[in-house]
Amino acid sequence: MIVKGRVISGGHAKGSVLVTMDPISFLGSVDPKTGIVIEKGHSLEGKSVAGRILVFPRGKGSTVGSYVLLQLKKNGVAPLAIINVEAETIIAVGAIISKIPMLDMLDKDIFEIFKDGMAVEVDAVRGEVRF
Repeated sequence: MIVKGRVISGGHAKGSVLVTMDPISFLGSVDPKTGIVIEKGHSLEGKSVAGRILVFPRGKGSTVGSYVLLQLKKNGVAPLAIINVEAETIIAVGAIISKIPMLDMLDKDIFEIFKDGMAVEVDAVRGEVRF
């Protein structure tokens, strides 16, 4: 199956999905050294975003979150790609400066089609996700 979306940051990635219906603030929510979600009470608390296709509704919080994404990338613990319901500026800028492929506004409900562990291919040049 192929779903289409809007390209925010170009690139390609293949990997397994990690889904949360909770917004993510990378500043204070994700440890930039390990990629582990440290925000208390977050549905991904204790899980790593490293090497995953991270699916979540939108970002939240400080503009410094963009630089936390860059630090995750430099430390080798960034998500392989990001899929949002609707991108907001902080996550979009972080994905762009970190060269993390990112899509939003998919033509299907991301919470209905993507499940944890599902293998997908993100083509953030053509604006497609294949699974």
